[in-house]
Amino acid sequence: MTRTPRRARGVRRALTGALLAGLTLLTTAGPAVADDPSASASPAGDEAGPTEAGTTFRTATALKQGRSGTAQASAGDYLYWVFPADAGQRPTVEATVKLPESAARRGASTWQVDVYDGLRRRQACMYGHQTRKAAADAATVELSCVLRPVRAWSEPWANDPLPGSYYIRLTVVDLPAADLGLPVGVEVRTSFKELGGGHDGDGTLAEPLVPGVSVASAGEGDGRASDAPSTVAAGEPEDGWASGWWTDRWLWTVGGGVLAALAAVFGYSLTRGRGRPAHVPPGV
Repeated sequence: MTRTPRRARGVRRALTGALLAGLTLLTTAGPAVADDPSASASPAGDEAGPTEAGTTFRTATALKQGRSGTAQASAGDYLYWVFPADAGQRPTVEATVKLPESAARRGASTWQVDVYDGLRRRQACMYGHQTRKAAADAATVELSCVLRPVRAWSEPWANDPLPGSYYIRLTVVDLPAADLGLPVGVEVRTSFKELGGGHDGDGTLAEPLVPGVSVASAGEGDGRASDAPSTVAAGEPEDGWASGWWTDRWLWTVGGGVLAALAAVFGYSLTRGRGRPAHVPPGV
């Protein structure tokens, strides 16, 4: 009976342990991501948000990531806010409109929230209640828009969300003429889902799409900063913009390479020739 050498058994055990460790690394490399839009990062700290809204893209009020803002306005106004979103994030925008007393209103109204990127391209909502009709006796109306994941890079002809500023526009799209100008209270909230490297592309933008930054940079170079239009900028995420080469996709790449090498060595140890058996003396 041929016996497997003790050393070979030890090598196989070590390779088996390494394979199991590699599989554990791959299965835990990516962050756990739920599909529930309500599961998102909550705002840190107790800092109060802005209490006003802009009336154009150029005067949009800046919101920090995960913060909310309020405003008092009149029915029929266009209200604008702007916030930053980075690659690997999926932003969610929510808005609550507190309507006037039903006795002061003449009929139902329809409200809508839209989101535009730094190039002022309207971004489609994956799901949510982007447009809603409020009955004549309704006290509030709730709106929401869950955007597609922000990509690090995209083809020039595509309309994919890219890192940079995102504008919220809230307005009423259907209202009795007699109700125009009635006071309303508005609250907007932003939240973000971190999706990890599964949504990374094969490239990155030279600069995030933040209006005003590139204009100011060009003005500084040729001495015409005073001639450039002033455009509000949303700032940047608290942790800064994604800075290039690091992504959790590297964990998958390195882990896959390690597993492939270990599998090759393990397979070779199982299939290699055992060589010629040692001479066994007669009579044993």
